[in-house]
Amino acid sequence: MNSVTKQMPTGELTLKVDEARFPLNWLIGFAARANAKRGFLFLSKVLGKHWPVTPRAMDMIHSDLAGQIPPSLPGVVVFIAMAETAVGLGQGVFEAFLRDNPERRALFLHSSRYRVGAVPFFEFEESHSHAPRQFLHLSEQAAALFAQARSLVLVDDEASTGNTFVNLADVCRARNPNIERIHLAVITNFMGAAANAGLTPRFGLPTTVGATLSGHYSFAAGAAPAPAAAPAQRFDADAERGASAAFGRIGIERALAAPQRLAARLAKDIGEGETVLVLGTGEFMHPAFLLARELEALGKRALVQSTTRSPILSWGSVGHILTCADNYGEGIANYLYNVAPGQYQHVFICHETPLCEALTQLADQLDGRLFHFQSETQIEEIPVRRP
Repeated sequence: MNSVTKQMPTGELTLKVDEARFPLNWLIGFAARANAKRGFLFLSKVLGKHWPVTPRAMDMIHSDLAGQIPPSLPGVVVFIAMAETAVGLGQGVFEAFLRDNPERRALFLHSSRYRVGAVPFFEFEESHSHAPRQFLHLSEQAAALFAQARSLVLVDDEASTGNTFVNLADVCRARNPNIERIHLAVITNFMGAAANAGLTPRFGLPTTVGATLSGHYSFAAGAAPAPAAAPAQRFDADAERGASAAFGRIGIERALAAPQRLAARLAKDIGEGETVLVLGTGEFMHPAFLLARELEALGKRALVQSTTRSPILSWGSVGHILTCADNYGEGIANYLYNVAPGQYQHVFICHETPLCEALTQLADQLDGRLFHFQSETQIEEIPVRRP
């Protein structure tokens, strides 16, 4: 058992690792959060959110977690990924599962903190988050398949208490009482051995968990509490935020098509040895990963990352912090961690929302290019005027 203790600005964190399928330092770093409820963060280095990562490494995690899903899960399997951090992870695990099990029928959707037009939705709460309300949308076709499901695979980057998973499972079972099995897929499982052993009675159904690293932790808050960050959710039911229905937010039964033509065009302008950052925005993550993976397949040095609404302090695994405006229009501060302007020769910013001042400013900050993904096949580069 490996043990790590970190003295943070917000307190003392002690982590004990029981089992690891990959090296600890390759999987995660440590950071301090501006959150009075939880002043620490296990910062994933393989998620593509707070740390730049190669598509190859992300693929390894997707395949590993998909391979841990019990083959005995009955019937239609519904995969649900948690917004915003695990949206790309969940879609990657879902697509790896389909690749390994082409005969199985499955549905993927991810939660969102935005409403999508008039698409029916239900919601649950992520209590420790700065943005606790989570919405799940189902198109008419997806709702019909959801009603046939017998298994749930719930995906997040980390499990610590399991409370959010329980909240999510409860609302899913209320909508479909015929669910028979639950599987939790996480990069890091810090619930501890006793909690893992008690999952089935806690969820009320046979429940398993798969992780790349398992252990448990304790955190002693410091005398000075974590600095309070502004709320990261200002929900307005009537506001149109530009959240797309085309990429998994309202349910999808297949893998997304990779943007091969776009990658081939962009690759022509990338010189030997030049570095590329493919940047997702907020909840829009998986298409950025697919573009980066195509560039990597063409021999380019591509990394993936995304902007986030999560406030993290400059300490530990968080070096440079770039503050950027919110392209979804809620007026909430967004951030990009561990990326400095000029660090990459090429920055390709992928977004689902229409062009706005926030996107233009982000492109200016990074000397990047904007790509509006209106659908899998309709991707428009938005010219950025620079002096």
